[in-house]
Amino acid sequence: MTPEEAAKLPYRPCVGVVLTNADGRVFAGQRADMDTPAWQMPQGGVDKGEAPLDAAYRELEEETGVGRHNVSLIRESADWLHYDLPLDVIPTRWKGKYRGQKQMWVQFRLEAPDDVIDLTHMDVEFRDWTWMTADEILAAIVPFKRDIYAAVIREFGL
Repeated sequence: MTPEEAAKLPYRPCVGVVLTNADGRVFAGQRADMDTPAWQMPQGGVDKGEAPLDAAYRELEEETGVGRHNVSLIRESADWLHYDLPLDVIPTRWKGKYRGQKQMWVQFRLEAPDDVIDLTHMDVEFRDWTWMTADEILAAIVPFKRDIYAAVIREFGL
């Protein structure tokens, strides 16, 4: 795919979730579909007619088993943030319909013990998880998402 072809594609509407604990550390999950280490925060598509905040609660529960009754809403990003997929990934991701994602980010604080986290609750997105500092998650994220993670961390003051 050429850069010109990619530029004509839309962004996929998505939410990202920054789940923090009482110590201010950030939930990071090891993607289940990757053989090499690929850590990220929970994220997923916004369904048609769904509000981004509702999508954030839904994605958090689907991917971690953490329900809205286990968290407090801390903040939402002021606007949509965008990232582009690498050109060689676009044709194989989301059937080549999107150039990347536009994401609304939400921060929740976990108000329950860690044992409410259940990676097998519904969608098995992650095979392992840990609490990381903001710097650790920036070092662990795939390079094409690093700028958006840095923007979220700056905006949320993490």
